[in-house]
Amino acid sequence: MATKSSTQPKYDEADIQVLEGLEAVRHRPGMYIGSTGPTGLHHLVWEVVDNSVDEAMAGHCTRIDVTLLPDGACQVSDDGRGIPVGPYKNPKYKGMSTAEVVLTVLHAGGKFGGGGYKVSGGLHGVGVSVVNALSERLEVEIDRDGKHHFMDFAKGGKIQTKLKETGPAPRGRTGTLTRFWPDPTIMEETQFRAQTLLERFQIMAFLNRGLEIRFADQRPGHEAEPTTFKYTGGIIDFVKHVNRTKEALFSKVGYFEGSDEDSEVEVAFQWNTGFNADGLHSFANGISTIEGGVHEEGFRTALTGVVNRYARAKQLLKEKDENLAGEDIREGLTAIISVRLGNPQFEGQTKGKLGNTAMRSLVTKVTNDKLQQWFEENPTEANKMVKKAIAASQARMAARKARDVIRNKTLLDGAGMPDKLKDCSSKNAHERELFIVEGDSAGGSAVQARDPYSQAILPIRGKILNVERARLDKMLKNNEIQALISAIGAGVGEEFDVEKRRYDKVIALCDADVDGSHIRTLLLTFFFRQMRGLVEQGCIYIAQPPLYSTEVGKEKVYLKDDAAKAAFLADKPNHRKDFARLKGLGEMDYEELRDTTMEVGRRTLLQVTVEQAALADEVVSILMGDDVDSRKQFIQTNAKDVRFLDI
Repeated sequence: MATKSSTQPKYDEADIQVLEGLEAVRHRPGMYIGSTGPTGLHHLVWEVVDNSVDEAMAGHCTRIDVTLLPDGACQVSDDGRGIPVGPYKNPKYKGMSTAEVVLTVLHAGGKFGGGGYKVSGGLHGVGVSVVNALSERLEVEIDRDGKHHFMDFAKGGKIQTKLKETGPAPRGRTGTLTRFWPDPTIMEETQFRAQTLLERFQIMAFLNRGLEIRFADQRPGHEAEPTTFKYTGGIIDFVKHVNRTKEALFSKVGYFEGSDEDSEVEVAFQWNTGFNADGLHSFANGISTIEGGVHEEGFRTALTGVVNRYARAKQLLKEKDENLAGEDIREGLTAIISVRLGNPQFEGQTKGKLGNTAMRSLVTKVTNDKLQQWFEENPTEANKMVKKAIAASQARMAARKARDVIRNKTLLDGAGMPDKLKDCSSKNAHERELFIVEGDSAGGSAVQARDPYSQAILPIRGKILNVERARLDKMLKNNEIQALISAIGAGVGEEFDVEKRRYDKVIALCDADVDGSHIRTLLLTFFFRQMRGLVEQGCIYIAQPPLYSTEVGKEKVYLKDDAAKAAFLADKPNHRKDFARLKGLGEMDYEELRDTTMEVGRRTLLQVTVEQAALADEVVSILMGDDVDSRKQFIQTNAKDVRFLDI
């Protein structure tokens, strides 16, 4: 039993501290905004803009302007009602205006059961006061009742100028303008990322039909034309945007809505010819519920029931046929589910999952009634969707059989291994590496260059199947996919078990040309979708064979890519030797391949992150679609991020 030490520091009444006002926020900022890095920095913007969006949801705001100012501040202006400016009536805050209370007191706002807002995204009421606490400076201008008011705060939310009237409201406008400078002594990051803001603002505009959101970046070196988002179709336009790179199963976008005394629900939907069954996007009071919740559950349940009842009523499903599964029906579905309710119950500050049980009942009821009606009014579209779901069901059963075949082949270690796999001799999975190479010629070079104890070689023929555009049954019948699954030995899809992998490193060794980059991207998409555990465990790597070689004196120098070649010439402007282009692994001498790419200690491998694999998946979806403008915009926006793919 432990004994008390006389040298331990004492603990008594003097050690108990009470952090007053906004001190608690500055002391533990992560509790309020998640982090002090980029995520937390942008959370400050969301808190301010969400207040303006709440005004829009209440029917009092039509336009929000967000501007990044040259001195690093963020300015948010709206044409709502303006924060109330009169004296606050609670005697505890005697001498303070209502606006000052809102800006300096946690949990102060019009979102706690008063008449200010019927629905609101700012559930916790700590928003703008937290922004004030974490700002080096904050200024507020309020136009209300025909008058213009101003107040500002110093570091940490200390009042500097009490709210004062400065003249008439310009042109009789109403609204609130908030301007804040993030505090660099608290925030690790103070440089806003325009693209992060734009993506969020676009979603806000989709979810609030007719709301105009304007964004301008006035920072030096960032100047660009202002961007405006405004969608008269609301979530119908949202569905069209999500499906813009896909082939629609039918041109119409379905829509229905419903409400009760306290809540509203609206749903927009469209099926495409793809095979993804994860196309549901749900929101509650404008908050993205990325973990789903009762509104998603209600929609999924009702959707499955409505489609099966319709299919049987129209004899598209025969009496002996099994009901269609939810995943079959949702294959290729893009749906936006947006609900608004007076007292949302989210899980945690992140608001990732909605928990109000009454909302499940409302969404289920509205979907049962309105979706059935939409099918009856649009029989051509309904029939196409049901036939697609039936095909998905048949493919799912075929995939189950194909998976069983593959599973039976790999029950014994080494049994059923692909003929072209040149395995290594080590029995320790943590020592073993699998190089996936393009074609037999490259495979031959790699086999000669490898260390046969720890390095295995699997040649694949050409570009593997694009799993973005193929159902699971077709994918599992593909010879190259089968070879990958058998060689790695840990299953596929939902049955994949990363602990059963036969190799600790799976390395994409592709040619240093365009075809090689395409194959590498398709491989990453396959691993991300069907063997995600490998990516999450850091087992996927990209080998980086050089694109050029040249000679400096008697020494051969290898250069990874055009950028490396340019840097070499900048360093050695008088270099007059030719550059050999080594774009194909099969063209490289096996000693060159070993020395530059495969030999442990001399090689450079790039470990692929989950984010990079997800980006590869998005690349395959967008770059192989038909929307040229989307491809160009995607490449421009993600140029730095996709560089590792050599796109």
